[in-house]
Amino acid sequence: MKNGERRDIDPSVAYIKGLPISLAPHEVVLEEIGRAIAARESGRYISITNTESMYHGLRRPDHGDFIRNSDFSLCDGVGVIVAGWAWGAKIERFNGPILQLECSSRGVERGWRHFFYGGKEGVADAMAQRLKAEYPGLIVCGTYCPPFRDQTPEEDDEVVRQINASEPDMVWVGLGLIKQEKWIATHLGKVKAPWMVGVGAAFDYHAGAIPWAPRFIRALGLEWLFRLIIQPKLRARRYWWSLVYVVECVLQGLMQFRFLRAAKARG
Repeated sequence: MKNGERRDIDPSVAYIKGLPISLAPHEVVLEEIGRAIAARESGRYISITNTESMYHGLRRPDHGDFIRNSDFSLCDGVGVIVAGWAWGAKIERFNGPILQLECSSRGVERGWRHFFYGGKEGVADAMAQRLKAEYPGLIVCGTYCPPFRDQTPEEDDEVVRQINASEPDMVWVGLGLIKQEKWIATHLGKVKAPWMVGVGAAFDYHAGAIPWAPRFIRALGLEWLFRLIIQPKLRARRYWWSLVYVVECVLQGLMQFRFLRAAKARG
């Protein structure tokens, strides 16, 4: 939402060091997505929020505002669950790749139209083919792979025209953390779609370009380790930021708990 406005879909929101994480059940999120699409609303977006995102959100005002002003800030990663525990919140994970699959499945019978923006050359098209094979009837109304450089205003205007002409219900953005959130924020009001969601690596997973951790590894909360093994150079620094954030949250959360317990004992 623009100008710091926020429409709280579900009052159940955990705030960790001032940044929100939704506690809404998956079904509530999906129902609200469907309601906004049916109503032809525009300008809604979802933040897929992991510990690296929250690390930057505390240090970059624009990214912090992106998380705070989202319609849903969904938990992406076990680190957010741990941080939430330290702050007294029980958080359930609902990451980008899973959300995209859930919306693909649900959207088939409802006729939802999906646009894929991002990824390396050919990745968005490969993802579209694989998802349409997995969910027969899925409508992919367009794909676009941006160049690895800043686009000119004229190029950007043409891309926005292309997206809007396809009449999408959901624009999935796969540019990687920070860049995809910045793109969404700067295109609110320009892109005429009910929802925009930055899902990062989901493009590579669903296209088959990068292996997705097996289901049992994801269930154990060890997807981060799997990704570190297959992409050590890319992930090492990013996971360091995540570790710093989690340690800060745990220490601060436990200190607050200890302070409150001491105050209660004195009272």
